[in-house]
Amino acid sequence: MVTNQAALKRNGVQDFVSLRTTALVIFAFTIYMLCFFLTTPTITFEIWQGLFASLWMKVFTFATLVSIMIHVRIGLWQVLTDYVKNPGLRATIQFLLNLLAFGYSVVGLFVLWGV
Repeated sequence: MVTNQAALKRNGVQDFVSLRTTALVIFAFTIYMLCFFLTTPTITFEIWQGLFASLWMKVFTFATLVSIMIHVRIGLWQVLTDYVKNPGLRATIQFLLNLLAFGYSVVGLFVLWGV
């Protein structure tokens, strides 16, 4: 059986793996930031700016932003398909919330690379 990998239809296994992967990235970022706050006695603007000035931290933060966007997109689709039965309303809400998640990621990118 040949399947079309370019199809726009949802795949439950793909969603499952994507949710778990993005959750791991978000969890790793959360643990790193928690350790940073616990091990840094005084957080000043210079320390905060220094943390996000390194390339690896920018990449890690951007990967986390993209992971949040993907996680939100899949989660919203699952919740909206369960609770909003009108297809037109569901599509509109889903479009607006996906646009909002994308906007947050773009703003985060500009803020992050502006440091």
